[in-house]
Amino acid sequence: MPLVTVSLLTGIGYALVGPLLSVFLIKELNAGPFEVAAFLLTSALGSIVVSTAIGRWSDSRAIRRLLLLVASAAGAVAWVLFASIREYWVLLVVSVSLGSVAASQMPQMFAYARHALDRSGSTKVPLVMSGLRTLVSVSWVAGPPVGALLMAGTGFTGLFGATAACYVLSAVVIALWLPELGRSEPASTDTTADRSGTRKEMLLASLAFVLLQGATSVGVAAMPLFVTEDLGGTIADSGLVLGLCAALEIPLMLAFGALAVRRGQRVLVLSGGAVALGYYAIVLVAQETWQVMAAQALHAVVISAVMGLGISYFQDLAPDRPGYATTLYTNTYKVSSMLSGPLLGAAQHFGYRSAYGMGLVMSVLGLALLLAARRR
Repeated sequence: MPLVTVSLLTGIGYALVGPLLSVFLIKELNAGPFEVAAFLLTSALGSIVVSTAIGRWSDSRAIRRLLLLVASAAGAVAWVLFASIREYWVLLVVSVSLGSVAASQMPQMFAYARHALDRSGSTKVPLVMSGLRTLVSVSWVAGPPVGALLMAGTGFTGLFGATAACYVLSAVVIALWLPELGRSEPASTDTTADRSGTRKEMLLASLAFVLLQGATSVGVAAMPLFVTEDLGGTIADSGLVLGLCAALEIPLMLAFGALAVRRGQRVLVLSGGAVALGYYAIVLVAQETWQVMAAQALHAVVISAVMGLGISYFQDLAPDRPGYATTLYTNTYKVSSMLSGPLLGAAQHFGYRSAYGMGLVMSVLGLALLLAARRR
């Protein structure tokens, strides 16, 4: 239950402010397009660097609980400063420093869960990881609407204050109910060849997940424009399409987690990559909105299999380094999100249908890399 609570609070903390951060930069800080892009890109790069360093550090020392506390405290302080300061460069420094430390909370939470499961000898790691990942998805169902209401009622000061409160509550739960677990158990006999094979496997898997998740990112970003401008639908239709996928993926994540306990994760992740080919092919040739809606069942399978099982899949690639492996997975998501902006710009030039052609190509390449990411 403490991990469930931390997972929900962390997810809500992200979901409240994530969709509205660019609005804050434009409305409150009077930032231009270049300044907004620079802020978001610099913050993302900072979180990748800091989270990776913390992930490596956490596996060699018995400090994972302490790191979770530090990340929660950093998040609370960062959002209090966002609530009270209106200087672009000061907040950029806050985002790159304290915000990057706070961003390590999500991968460290999943690493803590894996560490605890390994110590208990549990055989249901994929199910538990998918369950925690599902809670993050649930928080994103409620977070953006609540964030919009908070902003409308209390302004950005109230919104950022509520986000800071989520991090404070998370710190309280960690301090009172989560014990320190000690160091991760080292792998049994790890030869130089084994380490080389693992590095190659993780590199190929990382590139594959960047491509597969990048296809999803650009497809989701282009969907409202594709539905309204290419298919003649309405904004409500596009919201229904995206909402339908989100509703389907939550139970599917739990189902795939349970199935992975018996069938193995690699086969299911590969299956998700294969289903992605069918999804993007259907949307690419779709002529009616209902066809895109029907295809969301396939998209939900892709998200549930690839993103839902991705955490435990990466952790299995380096079982003695859960912090590093989990951070590597979360970094693939950040990189794929960064790619979606330029790709969406290209789709705007060539037509929004082309976004799904890009998704199809990226999925083919991602699936090929996943097939190659197997230790010989």
